[in-house]
Amino acid sequence: MGLKSKIKYFIPEKFISFYHFCLAVCAAFYYGRPSKKMVVIGITGTKGKTSTANFIWSVLNSAGYKTGLVGTANIRIGDVEILNKYHMTMPGRFVLQKFLKEMVAAGCGYCVVETTSQGIKQWRHYGIVYDIAIFTNLSPEHLESHGGFEEYKAAKGKLFAALANGGYKIIGGRKIEKIIIANYDNSHKDYYLNFGADKKITFGLSGGDFMARNIKNIPAGLEFYIDSYKYVLNIFGRYNAYNALPAIIVGSVFGISRDKIADGLRSLKVIPGRMEKIDEGQDFLVFVDYAHEKQSMTAALVAARELIGEEGKSSERAGKVVVLFGSEGGGRDKAKRYDLAEVAAKMANFLIITSTDPYEENPKELCEEIAKTAEKFGKTKNENLFAIEDRRKGIAKALSLAGKNDVVLIAGKGAEQSMIVGEKHIPWDDRIVVREELSKILRSQN
Repeated sequence: MGLKSKIKYFIPEKFISFYHFCLAVCAAFYYGRPSKKMVVIGITGTKGKTSTANFIWSVLNSAGYKTGLVGTANIRIGDVEILNKYHMTMPGRFVLQKFLKEMVAAGCGYCVVETTSQGIKQWRHYGIVYDIAIFTNLSPEHLESHGGFEEYKAAKGKLFAALANGGYKIIGGRKIEKIIIANYDNSHKDYYLNFGADKKITFGLSGGDFMARNIKNIPAGLEFYIDSYKYVLNIFGRYNAYNALPAIIVGSVFGISRDKIADGLRSLKVIPGRMEKIDEGQDFLVFVDYAHEKQSMTAALVAARELIGEEGKSSERAGKVVVLFGSEGGGRDKAKRYDLAEVAAKMANFLIITSTDPYEENPKELCEEIAKTAEKFGKTKNENLFAIEDRRKGIAKALSLAGKNDVVLIAGKGAEQSMIVGEKHIPWDDRIVVREELSKILRSQN
């Protein structure tokens, strides 16, 4: 057990919570409460937050509404982008408020903030005055930290409570309305829609105020319709229809035309570490994705299988799917280790189990634990299942298994800039490592 874990073990949680609250109060005061000078859009949910945030940023920024963003993968101040190096979606309270102040100073009138249950638990949202709250979806995650699913669900609800109680802003001479945007298709939507707001708008694929129809993969990414109007994304994965819909709603709320909204969506070429295509000239597809729990892994593998043809059986592109993944150590969400192994074993042709963020756990034992579950679902060790604790070696193995028309999915870390081993943050970027290992393969072929 690390030093931080020992301290948390002996100090009552209410004192730790009060400490985080005091930090949030001080940070907001020190930086002059910058969120009061911008329209702030908060996004919460189990998955899809980063893609949703980037689509919203792209729609607003492309339409001339200078916008900031703080999220898991990246931080944007208008057109300036940096990767999130903090290994947490919501950075520390002083860092977060500092970014908000920099956005105001740069002339941003809008800001998108991914607002996580962990961040809310540590009061990182306190001192941010929200104007729009978006609910993407809800499924079990971080349950050990919160104590159970209902506690996890309620933690996210505090964003909507903050929206209702945050007070109104007058920006540019107009009063900014409070708006809730929620996923119509998620069974937990009513809980979040019950909080107070001036407007409540839903989206989905099966219903809602904004409903996507005729979703289709295209060579560049995805297309879908709302009513008779077509929207095109240059990002792969059918699930990105869900992630783009809130951006269409936000654009509509602020009076942006459908054509400009469509241009904004189309102009977003890359979301760091979200089905990010890595192309070094190889004859197979490689994607780096953040998928690290059952639903996101399923969605990523569905996209991969669609790219090789219907179940990889009867298409000109028919090939195989190779997936590399692991799971966090340190006792974090142990149940998802088995879920990930099951989904991957059923949907991918080859599995590479490797380190993600082992924390204090033994990386080799962690990999072997996941591999044993994959064996229960039909995979065979050293044939189509490999446990390689060194992530670079694992990536090299995954790429070596791929041939023409195959898809390789490097999952679990996305664009994260470090790997946590023990209490050390080791510099790491899957995308860089994949490019390096691909280059080695291509050089050896020449």
